[in-house]
Amino acid sequence: MQLFYIPNISGNEVILNETESKHAVRVLRLTEGSQVQLIDGQGGFYEAEIADAQPKKCKLSITNSIKEFEKKSFKLHIAIAPTKNIDRFEWFLEKCTEIGIDEITPLLSEHSERKVIKPERLKKILVAAMKQSLKAYLPKLNSLTNFNEFISRTNYQNKYIAHCNNGDKLHLKNYIQKNEDAVILIGPEGDFSAEEVQLAKKNGFMEISLGSARLRTETAGIVACHIVNLVNE
Repeated sequence: MQLFYIPNISGNEVILNETESKHAVRVLRLTEGSQVQLIDGQGGFYEAEIADAQPKKCKLSITNSIKEFEKKSFKLHIAIAPTKNIDRFEWFLEKCTEIGIDEITPLLSEHSERKVIKPERLKKILVAAMKQSLKAYLPKLNSLTNFNEFISRTNYQNKYIAHCNNGDKLHLKNYIQKNEDAVILIGPEGDFSAEEVQLAKKNGFMEISLGSARLRTETAGIVACHIVNLVNE
């Protein structure tokens, strides 16, 4: 059954935007009475049927709805420096959405090589990954944020910073507890500076390891996401 994304669904009738309408009617050849599924990105999962198969304004009638579809008992927020090769960062967004993540903050740190992102394109990747993995929650994508600003305003109880600098660090799996919210910092290709690590520690962040291998930025983000979700299964 085909799945469509419509934000802010209210009432029993909705209309697909022009792009989705064209895809439904002209590409998928759906007609009046065809059954489809909808998600709103806010936990709503709906069953609907096409009431009027217009290629510019395809009207749907909702026949069933589920609120808070597969809502998780914890929140995961990863703040990560976008990679120089934006394709790798987009890959991170796609895979973490499929695995399960609630909020993402692109981070601008001392060694960041990428200082500009295109939020609209990145959101499209999140939407596509949400639909692909049959999730009803769209991860929140924040604007590019300065490292110092982020750590000073983050009020999570469980706060972690992953880095490859020398020092004794326990693995993330030793800290994560089931049903607890967490925020995890992942640095750029050049890693966090020693000064940034110290500043994070002063603001209540725990230093953590993601294993003995030196991971790429995007891989580290996905590994951290997987560990948190695995503990919460």
